Amino acid sequence: MSAAWELVVLGVMQDGGLPHPGCACDRCDAAADGERQREHVACLGLTDGQRAYLFDATPDLGHQLRLLGAGRPDGIFLTHAHIGHVMGLLYLGREALGARGVPVYATAAMQSFVRDNAPWSSLVEQGRVRLFPNESVDLGGVRVSAFQVPHRPEHSDTVGYRIEGPTRTAIYIPDIDGWDAWETDIRDLVAEVDVALLDATFLSPDEFPHRDPSEIPHPFAIDTMERLADVADRVWLTHLNHTNELLDDPAPATERGFRVAREGERIAL
Repeated sequence: MSAAWELVVLGVMQDGGLPHPGCACDRCDAAADGERQREHVACLGLTDGQRAYLFDATPDLGHQLRLLGAGRPDGIFLTHAHIGHVMGLLYLGREALGARGVPVYATAAMQSFVRDNAPWSSLVEQGRVRLFPNESVDLGGVRVSAFQVPHRPEHSDTVGYRIEGPTRTAIYIPDIDGWDAWETDIRDLVAEVDVALLDATFLSPDEFPHRDPSEIPHPFAIDTMERLADVADRVWLTHLNHTNELLDDPAPATERGFRVAREGERIAL
C-alpha cells in the first residue's frame, strides 16, 4: 500500500543556483568555500512513496532525485524553456541515466521546443522521453493541471501548475513577469488553495541597482507580500536569486506571516 501523497521542496534558487556562476559576493563565496550550505535550483517533487514526479528538470536533477528517494523520475512536468527548468532533461540521456520512455508533460509549444532542438531532440529520437500534454493529468489520487502565465517567451510559453491531492491543493508558479501582467488575480487564486509556492526571485529593486528591472521581470517579493497579506499563511516564497536577502534572513517574510521555502520541506496533500 502506498503512502500518502506529498510535495517535496527540492530546490529554491533561481536558475544559477548558489554559488551563482561568475559571482564573488560574500554569500556565493561562502557557499563555494563550504562555509555555508549550497542551494539548488528551484524544483518541486511529488511522491506517494512509490512514484516520483518532478516539476521542472534542473541542472541539479541528480541531487534532487536522490532527495526525493527516487532512482529515476516517473514523470516530469515542465514549466518553460529557460535553462534552469529544462537543462536537467539531458541527464535522462545515454551519458547519465540512460532512461527509457520517461513521460514529460508540457504545452504544445514546449513539446515543440524539446522535439525540434538539439540536444533535447535526441531524447525523443532515442525514446528516452515521451511527450504528453499537461492541461490535466490524472496520476491516480492526484490531478495536475497547467495554466498559462506571462513570462519571457523567447523559446516557449510558460505555465504554473495546480496540484490537487486527496485532501489539499497547491499551486506552483516559480516564474512570472509580474502579477499585474496576468489576467488572473493572484489573490483570488491563492484564496482557492491551501498552499501557494510563488516566484520570489528578488526581494526588492535594491538588489540590482545597476540593472534595468524590465530586462529581468519578476514580481518583487516585498510587493507580493503586500498584495497577499490577507492570505499570507498559504504562501511559500521560492525561486530566490542569489542576491535575495531572504536566503539568510527570512524575517522580512516570516514577520508578515509568509514562509520562505527551504530544501527538504514536505507538504502533505
